[in-house]
Amino acid sequence: MEMLYLLCSIFSTLLTSLLFSILLPFLILLRLLRHPSGTTALSPPVSLYQGTVWHQRRRPVHHSFHYNVRYALIDLDRSPHSPPDHLSADEARQITDTTGPVLLLTIPPSVGYEQNPLSLYYCYDVEGSSRRLKKCIAEVTNTPWGERVSFTFNPESDLVAKALHVSPFMDMLGSWNIRASDPRDNLTVAISVHHPELGCYFTASLKAKKLGHLSEPDHSVFFWLMPHKVAVWIYWHALKLWWKNVRFVQHPRYTVPTYREEALMRDQKLKCCGTVGFNDENKHIQRRGTEQVNSGDINFSNRWFKWRDAKWPWS
Repeated sequence: MEMLYLLCSIFSTLLTSLLFSILLPFLILLRLLRHPSGTTALSPPVSLYQGTVWHQRRRPVHHSFHYNVRYALIDLDRSPHSPPDHLSADEARQITDTTGPVLLLTIPPSVGYEQNPLSLYYCYDVEGSSRRLKKCIAEVTNTPWGERVSFTFNPESDLVAKALHVSPFMDMLGSWNIRASDPRDNLTVAISVHHPELGCYFTASLKAKKLGHLSEPDHSVFFWLMPHKVAVWIYWHALKLWWKNVRFVQHPRYTVPTYREEALMRDQKLKCCGTVGFNDENKHIQRRGTEQVNSGDINFSNRWFKWRDAKWPWS
């Protein structure tokens, strides 16, 4: 049933994207006629970045790849509308206890399709006439389930217990080491996965450079099919890992329904004791009982988590 839904979803996305792609030139022309200057109110608060995403898996087999990617950095205070399916500036400030601007790094939807493995909120504190990047919020979304976990982290460097099944070729053990630079002319995001048995076996990074401002119609062209390209890379390299006989890991909701509670407890151990989560004693921490973490806000050991459940039929 799930495989049938996946195939139908891919086919539906192809048809929808084809239709919107055909209509795109007419929509751009209509916008230009409404705004002859070629600019709209949306342009100033949006900065465009272009760069490269790198993935490298060291164990149990070596597998690496990279692809070009385009991102939008949106000033949520200056943007006329908060992007759909994301936090507002006020919500992000409340979560991070900050007082300054909030910037969202994300891949906007294109021709009816959205694919965002990772979006970041940069939350600043204002100190006099200067601002300081204090906290970040990561939104990690898995494919094809559409589940999401959001959590806060220290942009200089932070160790976060793995809280989402992001790949059928990775188990839920271990932690994410994540850091993010203050986005200026250049930005970097680096993530490594630390596993109790495999060590630091996976790394991913984004390095991007800021481009000049474009008008809103130009944004539609700039990001055309960008989410689709990301999805193609995800599925294509999943097939390659399967071909290399990497062990397929079933979604933990079937085997360990309390995996969210486990992630919370491992994160508490990491906050208290650093790398204690990597030893054998803490490798299989579980919370007894049948109560499970829902999709609401959770502030556990000074770190905020929020889960979004999978969409049908994955739920």
